[in-house]
Amino acid sequence: MHLALTPGHWADCTQLPGLLAGLRHAPGAVVADKAYDTNAVLAAIAGRHAEPVIPPKTSRNERRPYDQNLYADRNKTERFFGRLKEARGFATRYDKTAVSFLATAHLLAALDWLR
Repeated sequence: MHLALTPGHWADCTQLPGLLAGLRHAPGAVVADKAYDTNAVLAAIAGRHAEPVIPPKTSRNERRPYDQNLYADRNKTERFFGRLKEARGFATRYDKTAVSFLATAHLLAALDWLR
């Protein structure tokens, strides 16, 4: 798992190409929500020869099919971040620096993995 920390005003979808580039092996599919339905993200996924499992935004002229059963597994990621947010200090971003906040995220992720 890779975690990337961005300033609060940045869109999350800008980080996906970098996260994909950091993977050793090409993923079979990339599952994300509608916010990631951008041309840059779709090009990065195609560059890794993976299947985009991203529902198209309603503003897209061309409707792209996606695997709805695989998309339902995105719920696991949402539940993971929900478990991380059970730690009050993480949910309220109690840490003063970005480095300590990211370290807290890594620690909580490791503890969740050990459960």
